[in-house]
Amino acid sequence: MNVDRDTIRSRTTDAVFERGVNYRDEGRIQQLDRFDDLVTASVSGSKLYDVTVEFGGRSIDTQCTCPYDGGGDCKHVVAVLLDIAANPPQDESERVEAVIDDVSTDDLRGFIRDALAEHPELREQFLAQFGDDHKSVEEYREEIVQLFEQHADPVVFEAIDFSQFFEIAEQYRDRDRYLAAATVYRAVFEEIDEKYNWINGAYDHYAKTIQTALDGYADCVLATDPTPEEFDTYAGVLEKRATTEPRINDEQFWRALDDLEERYE
Repeated sequence: MNVDRDTIRSRTTDAVFERGVNYRDEGRIQQLDRFDDLVTASVSGSKLYDVTVEFGGRSIDTQCTCPYDGGGDCKHVVAVLLDIAANPPQDESERVEAVIDDVSTDDLRGFIRDALAEHPELREQFLAQFGDDHKSVEEYREEIVQLFEQHADPVVFEAIDFSQFFEIAEQYRDRDRYLAAATVYRAVFEEIDEKYNWINGAYDHYAKTIQTALDGYADCVLATDPTPEEFDTYAGVLEKRATTEPRINDEQFWRALDDLEERYE
């Protein structure tokens, strides 16, 4: 985990960097754990925010559940990166691997069943990784509706974390189950667009989330090598969204449709 102060400073604005320094100095990092190249942390601000940092070679991918929509990393991510640079956290993966080697198959199976029973998000990821079926667009959209309802007071001011859906989609893609992944991406961009009138903050976060879902959807559609008839059906999803009232994000959907058609040709 090679990250230094200069690298961290280059990833954000000077003002945000200084606020991140203050956050770390004030002891606002409540929890920080490392498993292999993934670091998760909780940082207290106006509320407790979840930060994820993943190291991959020379790249560093970061996420935070705060509503920051400015350029670069937010102050919570900066605080966590500074803490990692100063005190690299102990990797728990080696200890876990050692324990797994000593656990019997029956005990491990029982633990997994209990964990999947208690944690629906983990269960969904497990099924995406190993199962043969998948949920419908409507079922995924209903889960996203519940997220909006949980965060609405009465409107949504903060950045809702949709990473669980993107993780599920990636697991399907890793197994070459592109239509299943496209179903997840479609649910994300359709329901966020549907609920845009609920949003009153962190607009850039939601626009970026829609774009990530659109990009994933296009990649998966093209990966299936669709016939012209099938392509028209998949493209029609974007056209329908672009013409749905109120047309808040219609330009984004039209651009996605144009890009998809160009790539198909």
